[in-house]
Amino acid sequence: MAHDLGWSAQGGEPESSDSMKTFGGFVQGLREHAGLSREEFGARVHLSKHSVASIELERRLADERFVELAEGALGDTGALRRAFRFMARQPGFAAWFRLWAQLEKQAVTLDTYECRLIPGLLQPESYVREVYENAVPPLTDEELELQVAARMERQLLLRERPNTSFSFVIEESILRQELGGPDVTCCLLDHLTECAGLRNVVLQIMPLRRWRHASLAGPLQLLEAPDGRRFAYVEGHMNGWLITEAKEVAVLHQRYARLRSQALTPEDSVSLLERLRGAL
Repeated sequence: MAHDLGWSAQGGEPESSDSMKTFGGFVQGLREHAGLSREEFGARVHLSKHSVASIELERRLADERFVELAEGALGDTGALRRAFRFMARQPGFAAWFRLWAQLEKQAVTLDTYECRLIPGLLQPESYVREVYENAVPPLTDEELELQVAARMERQLLLRERPNTSFSFVIEESILRQELGGPDVTCCLLDHLTECAGLRNVVLQIMPLRRWRHASLAGPLQLLEAPDGRRFAYVEGHMNGWLITEAKEVAVLHQRYARLRSQALTPEDSVSLLERLRGAL
């Protein structure tokens, strides 16, 4: 039975890129050379003919599972594997995060490390507004409200997916930054304490003084899908990378595991939140 991966971007298909076009062209060319229709090929890779078309027409990002099934169905030339390794690491601007957001909705586990600002899933509305108020170039009032609404809707994951395990490691320096002033920070600390009390959430704080740190390379997000596949997402100022290569994702999971061992325990993290709240 054919089934879709569910990676379509919310509100439209993901933005394309040269690498996606190249990969889609490879898939279509090899499929046609093998004499397979999209429907016939889809049956072999467990996708509908429409999903096959989306990959070939650079509207949908393939994943490692698709590549392996497609290689088997198209002669195992290795061309798709080589093309995919290049494509999966290309910056995709906002498109990659829309794909990641879709994966979040299905995740069994979701791990997040942040050193710049509070993770989006943990931001109270007053903090969200400060984040977008500081956007450069400035957002219009309408754009700001749309961004706030989208962020608040995404946060429903914490309570609508009680069987998903969420883990967060955040730097103490973010809490001491006081973005938006004391009132916003008080709200933030109260909100984090509340979130830390959820059964499916583990919150840990990396203290200011720590001799060892496993994620000096920057922020990191990891997830595990229901079928056991694991993915990672990292981003910069103007782009993001969805990482699907199993070996690379495994390394990032190792870093996160080490990071959790270096951070404060969940209990000590909540105690720190309470002390910071009392000092304001």
